[in-house]
Amino acid sequence: MNAIDPEIRTLMSAIGERARQAASVIAFAATDAKNQALLAAADAILAETPAILAANAEDIAAAKTRGISSAFLDRLTVTQARLAGVAQGLRDIAALPDPVGTVMAEWQRPNGLDISRVRTPLGVIGVIFESRPNVAADAGALTLKSGNAVILRGGSDSTRTSRAIHACLLEGLEAAGLPLDAIQLVPTTDRAAVGEMLAGLGGNIDVIVPRGGKSLVARVQEEARVPVFAHLEGLCHTYIDKSAGLTMAINVTVNAKMRRTGICGATETLLIHKDMVATHLKPVLDALAARNCEIRGDETVRRAWPDAKPATEEDWHTEYEDAILSVKVVDDVGGAIAHINRYGSHHTEAIVTEDLASVERFFTEIDSAILLHNASTQFADGGEFGFGGEIGIATGKFHARGPVGLEQLCSFKYLVRGNGQLRP
Repeated sequence: MNAIDPEIRTLMSAIGERARQAASVIAFAATDAKNQALLAAADAILAETPAILAANAEDIAAAKTRGISSAFLDRLTVTQARLAGVAQGLRDIAALPDPVGTVMAEWQRPNGLDISRVRTPLGVIGVIFESRPNVAADAGALTLKSGNAVILRGGSDSTRTSRAIHACLLEGLEAAGLPLDAIQLVPTTDRAAVGEMLAGLGGNIDVIVPRGGKSLVARVQEEARVPVFAHLEGLCHTYIDKSAGLTMAINVTVNAKMRRTGICGATETLLIHKDMVATHLKPVLDALAARNCEIRGDETVRRAWPDAKPATEEDWHTEYEDAILSVKVVDDVGGAIAHINRYGSHHTEAIVTEDLASVERFFTEIDSAILLHNASTQFADGGEFGFGGEIGIATGKFHARGPVGLEQLCSFKYLVRGNGQLRP
């Protein structure tokens, strides 16, 4: 193992200490102050759009020299429209109720004790991301509104864009009189900084959120010495059941696969009921092929649609993040459930059907974070859930699951009020 550069260790230690100090202030910050910071940051992003786009153009030019994939390029690219969406996301988060201090439940015991469960901030969140510079804005806004401090570590591919967006977040904090250390961006792309964050920065990081490819997430899950909110893969499925309408089946499947092929909510495998092969398979695959989607099918699929390439066992395990779709015919909803439970990553699955019994079984027997009926898997997004944005998608089973928004960035404590009760 290579020795850690002492300068990196000193740098990261200082960042952690400043974040902890800022968290102690942000945890008790007034809602109005947090909202003022978010609205000012949104204004700054719109005002600085030309500068952010120029920084992004430099990042893209540098990335292209390394021969990046189309999916990677899509994640790296920001446009005027996307920046407008980022700014609106900050405004949406400002408009949401402040989760800090809200009462989740309350009850009274027979002995007269009044007990309530109240939301509290987690503390310091470490966010490690690769090519999505918009993560800086989403993570900064959500952690601020939920009373947390955040340490952002972006990848080298998006470093210029991330710095430009981060500068806007700092403008927001300054305008609201909040500590600038509440949203810090690690100033080095040295990979040793990631290792320091995974070690917890001397107890100053409470949770790690990785946003990136499988190798990054795997490293984080393997090495982190603090809790992690993450998904390893977005191996999502769409299942066309026996009673699915043709138009809906086409529209939902095409959107689920092709709207943005590089996001974690994109469908990677299409399953179709055997009774729908004669009526639905060809129109659905024709619509996908018309959008330049490569089809890899099992033997039944290839007999009905000869242009399909043979699907291998590896295809059922693959998150393509590209215009490629594996397709399989199943006997019934039980066959679809069995395939998803064997090959899926517990992220997002959709069923297209008019049979409510099939929906109930699909929803009950599949243990994924997000399940949809008659809707695209690309709705696996915090903004679409009304969270104003997300810091990531979690597929674990503890605390946070699915889109990680404001409420998921809080823990809780119990407040017990008595009038002199003693335990016998």
